[in-house]
Amino acid sequence: MFYNEDCVEGAKKYLKDNSIDLIITDPPYGISGDTLHKHYNRNEDHVLDGYIEIPQEEYPTFSKQWIQQAARVLRPGGSIYIVSGYTNLRHILNALAETNLKEVNHIIWKYNFGIFTKKKYISSHYHILYYVKPGKQQVFNTYCRFSDSEKDENGSLNYRDREDVWVINREYKPGKVKNKNELPTQLLCKIIQYSSMPGDLVCDFFLGSFSTAKVAIGLDRRATGFEKSETAFDYQINQVKKIVPGSLLGKMRTPPPNVYHNQGKPLTIEEKTFILKEYRNLRNRGIKKKASIDQLTHKSGRGYWSLLKIIDGTTNKSATNKTKTLFD
Repeated sequence: MFYNEDCVEGAKKYLKDNSIDLIITDPPYGISGDTLHKHYNRNEDHVLDGYIEIPQEEYPTFSKQWIQQAARVLRPGGSIYIVSGYTNLRHILNALAETNLKEVNHIIWKYNFGIFTKKKYISSHYHILYYVKPGKQQVFNTYCRFSDSEKDENGSLNYRDREDVWVINREYKPGKVKNKNELPTQLLCKIIQYSSMPGDLVCDFFLGSFSTAKVAIGLDRRATGFEKSETAFDYQINQVKKIVPGSLLGKMRTPPPNVYHNQGKPLTIEEKTFILKEYRNLRNRGIKKKASIDQLTHKSGRGYWSLLKIIDGTTNKSATNKTKTLFD
């Protein structure tokens, strides 16, 4: 299901309308990518030849053509993540605007090194554009990596993991054969976990190192895609054959069960009465306000901020009027 040819023509020939569950792709940046090692001071001895760059003047048309095909093959409710630098970002955004795809997030990926400069700020991030195809509810596995109640000294782990700025280091592979530009496994795992289900079909229009395909297969998804470079394709197709389906699942963190099972449900007068009564009992025992609310999250199945609103009397005034006599 991998094709050694141009993604636009290949998609027309091999991919049906509405057939792909998730697209993750890192298109050429149109910035003479075949010479970037001069800026990064990187040894290219183990980097595969054959990187295919897109001339700057062709980038608007190039973006429009492949994104139109991506929008066609993505199923309703399917998601697409496009990794881009800033130089040609506007052309990708313009091309997306000509489709029916809807923006969900504009994510910033901060990595561990940038291009060295003296006369301007150092660029050390990429853009990740997250769009969905309307028509059905998209897959978004909110608690696939952290449960709703997991915290550390800085607060909710789930909240931080789902912020739209990601700090993920690139992978160093000294002495190993690699492509010119590769997305880190940690980043790909995160996207695939949140936006797909086991068995889903994940497509990469620019396979390059086949990183997307390798991680997708390792997470028990199916994979397909295109790579125009014969050198990269011939080497990587043999590497991807070595990936055991589901082999990454055992390395993924399994979050504990969610605690806030009533979150989002309508608040009844009886439930509010129970919450206020339990809170008053905890406070009468000398337990501080925050600690009391933390204990109540498990008893009530609601989150901290929901409980705080109830306790401070900022929601459901009719219920407050009926329960306030309990504490007069």
